[in-house]
Amino acid sequence: MENPENKIKQIIDKLRPFLINDGGNIEFVKYENNIVYIKMIGACANCQMLDLTLKDGIEAAIQEEVPEVEEVVNINSVV
Repeated sequence: MENPENKIKQIIDKLRPFLINDGGNIEFVKYENNIVYIKMIGACANCQMLDLTLKDGIEAAIQEEVPEVEEVVNINSVV
């Protein structure tokens, strides 16, 4: 079975061009306790649609391929 972290990075790499197209980017930080930590960069960091993009886009895409992932957390929004 493929390493979940590698699979998550592959999914993020597939999503990256869409974010770059909107002036942003995404950076994989870590995968720990079934939670993916990412960092949104550029226009994506302050976008009003960030929560929607994160949950309905990025999190949904990752969970579809790696069902054990419980959540995707943007470390920019963690204080």
